Amino acid sequence: MLHSMSTTVEIASDRSADEVNEEIRALWRRAGGTLSVEQREEYQRLVMEWAKAAPQTVKAA
Repeated sequence: MLHSMSTTVEIASDRSADEVNEEIRALWRRAGGTLSVEQREEYQRLVMEWAKAAPQTVKAA
């Protein structure tokens, strides 16, 4: 029996943008400036989480 995998990314975070940003910075420090394939996937997930947590600003027209 084959099972299909979802290709959508679920991002559920109760963390603030600052907390996620710190994790992104720590990932880069651990990686020494060059991310492996797995680390890039983690980075992408974190950036999406950060974007969801970051305050949205509304610009006047």
